[in-house]
Amino acid sequence: MQLCETNYQDESVILKLFLARMTFLTVQEKKKFANNLDSLSKLALCSIEDIYKEIGRPVQSKLPWNGKENLRLAKAAAYKCMLLKAELLYIDDGEYPELLRQISDPPFLLFCRGNTALLKERSVSVVGTRRITPSGRAATKAFAYDAAMDGCNVISGLAVGVDGNAHQGAVDAFFDTDEKGGDTSVIGRTIAVMPSAIDEIMPNGQKHLAQQILQTGGCLVSEYEPGEEMANWHYVGRNRIIAGLSPATVVIEAPAGSGALLTAEFAVDYNRDLFFHQAAFGEQAGQVAGLVAGDLEKRFAAGQVSKHKIENRPEKFLKDGAGIIKDYKDYCKALAEMPGTRSSNIVQQKLFED
Repeated sequence: MQLCETNYQDESVILKLFLARMTFLTVQEKKKFANNLDSLSKLALCSIEDIYKEIGRPVQSKLPWNGKENLRLAKAAAYKCMLLKAELLYIDDGEYPELLRQISDPPFLLFCRGNTALLKERSVSVVGTRRITPSGRAATKAFAYDAAMDGCNVISGLAVGVDGNAHQGAVDAFFDTDEKGGDTSVIGRTIAVMPSAIDEIMPNGQKHLAQQILQTGGCLVSEYEPGEEMANWHYVGRNRIIAGLSPATVVIEAPAGSGALLTAEFAVDYNRDLFFHQAAFGEQAGQVAGLVAGDLEKRFAAGQVSKHKIENRPEKFLKDGAGIIKDYKDYCKALAEMPGTRSSNIVQQKLFED
């Protein structure tokens, strides 16, 4: 549903924003209210006990709840979305991306700026570390550029490092085609899934890139309403959306404990294809991985990180069947191969020798 001057006060829009703010409810419970509620104003007057009685489970704790205030904030969010020209996609809307709807914990609402049609088109998720090496930067831009030139949309998280270079590669493909007088309608665009609210670009240094993404017909996506404060756990939520939007995730570089490997875990959990770029195992990436591993060991000894963070490294995913690719062309070839083909040691060795 497009929030515009004529419908941003529509009760069905306000209701969904109202329910999205009820973080103590599951997605299915929010859907139940959205589909069966007679009156939004009646819900705003319900106590927390009334709400739990309606959904059929006991009150877990005395949560702070003020329905009237929640309604006021929902109306304010709708107005802000109108000013931003943001589009709100409800999980049961036909415009909501089907691949994302299939994951175990899909967002109840998506806040979008730009071309939301991209969310249902052919795409690949490209992720990796913020501590990108020169070879990783070149590999990321080349992969995203070639993907966009092939009409494939590139999804990433707008962070510095691999994410930013993935977006830039796709943006450059558009600008180069346009400069040469080519047909930009066949060029893939880029989608940035943000951990921040839809009206805030984080980090600040990526604002120009976000503008380029919109300028070239791309899309900015968040599950957080305008004005919502940033929280550390938003990054994990963002990563699940990146993995959920695409049938395949490509990790360019990611030392042990990297947030990109959480995205890889989500991809595996969602039964999506997972590949690592050979840059992840190059000399430069190895040097970074060694430094990171040493730091993690010290932090683990001090009780600051978990054992899982140390053990969560690319090699673990290769053992479980993830493949290695050299570039976008090789990625396309890998998609057509039998599952597990790329995970054999013989094939991996041959890839590095070629």
